[in-house]
Amino acid sequence: MRQRNLVPVAWFLLLLVILCSPVRGQDLTVRGGWLFDAVGDASVRNTVIVIRGGKFARIGASAADVDLGAVPLIQLGNDDYILPGIFDLHAHYNLNVLGRGRIDETDHYSVIYLANGVTSTFPAGEYNPITMLEMRKRIDRGEQIGPRVYNSGPYYGQSMPRGATAQEVIEQVDMWAALGARGFKAKRINPEQLEALIRRAHQHGLTVTGHLDSGFRNSVNPKDAILMGIDRIEHFLGGELLPDSQSAYDSLENLTEAMLDSDAFREIVNLFLERGVYFDATLTAYGYFGKRDEVYLQWVDESKYFTPEVRRWAAGQPRRVIEQFDRIYAIKHKTLKRFYDAGGRITLGTDHASTGEYLAGFAAHRELDAFVRAGITPADALKIATINGARALNVSDKLGSIEVGKFADLFIIRGDPLDDIRNTRNVHTVVKGGVAYDSAELLRSVEGKLGPPGTKMPSPPDGAR
Repeated sequence: MRQRNLVPVAWFLLLLVILCSPVRGQDLTVRGGWLFDAVGDASVRNTVIVIRGGKFARIGASAADVDLGAVPLIQLGNDDYILPGIFDLHAHYNLNVLGRGRIDETDHYSVIYLANGVTSTFPAGEYNPITMLEMRKRIDRGEQIGPRVYNSGPYYGQSMPRGATAQEVIEQVDMWAALGARGFKAKRINPEQLEALIRRAHQHGLTVTGHLDSGFRNSVNPKDAILMGIDRIEHFLGGELLPDSQSAYDSLENLTEAMLDSDAFREIVNLFLERGVYFDATLTAYGYFGKRDEVYLQWVDESKYFTPEVRRWAAGQPRRVIEQFDRIYAIKHKTLKRFYDAGGRITLGTDHASTGEYLAGFAAHRELDAFVRAGITPADALKIATINGARALNVSDKLGSIEVGKFADLFIIRGDPLDDIRNTRNVHTVVKGGVAYDSAELLRSVEGKLGPPGTKMPSPPDGAR
């Protein structure tokens, strides 16, 4: 019988990790199983991975050369696969339940992400950025369990006063960079504001991504944003296929395969390639509002992690299919495949504000499934979810793949993901910075707890409104 359980010393350590604060800089060894390191395209037999001080110290070590009794040991079997931690670059922590609008849940949602192997998150616009910053600090101090959080601060555009000047944008960027934001997100922004945002963010060494439009009504087409120097584009590619005579959504739902073979499509793809801009596909985001194909079948009852009040409320909400989003979901598969075939840089982002039915932590695995259904190879889908995310955030020297010297972020699943990408759902162990967690225990710890906070949100510091 294969072994994937931890030896008794490691089980004791895992129990302490879950019940107490994580131990920083833990030493650990992982023996057996298979390794997909996001460097090569295949899984290889894992002999021994040695983790010291929270980083990968040795990979592919011989068991004879390592004192396996010196530190906690994770012993794996033949059906266990080790993968780098997932990067979700559109990882909303907000809930939209009980008729209260979007509110970031900063107490328990982080556990859902980590339990699913998502070890790094960029929220891509925060509704309660001060409490999100506080959550990140608690996680960094070891007071709360969760992934690495690359805070994005408020939305630039929709969260700003109408008609905000370029100078006001610059002042906001300076303030949020000083508070600890690690990147920025633009949405419903005008050209003058976006140009100021990109220029100032880059002066702080921070990246900018955008949910943009077509140029309609003084919005910004992704093509123009790329020419301004934006780092990433969300949702759709833009260009001449999205004319400024109507909104992007109205154009997107009417895209045809013939249009994807046009010079206009090739032009925008080439611009992405020339400028090294990443496309955060959010392939499944629109499908939640459509008819829902097999990607949306739940392998875990995600509703059990919500409070009873939220579950009762969600059960009474009528489901309305948005036909426009259903059409967009279908054409996005074909758009992404064309972009991928051309060599485009893609990242994984879930972009799901939970309404009490689905949770974004699990959504990372739905996104991987959708990638493969669209025609991306499983190996490339895994690279999109890991090393590409690290590169897009400029942290690939530290994270994103399993290589010596990088922080030890990984998750372990049952079943070969290159044979069936849906096996990534079978997470049983997660390691972040060398600290090991039992995925099932993490999930059990937050059953019945997710709901909007009942207390008033703390006020932002002076000037943050």
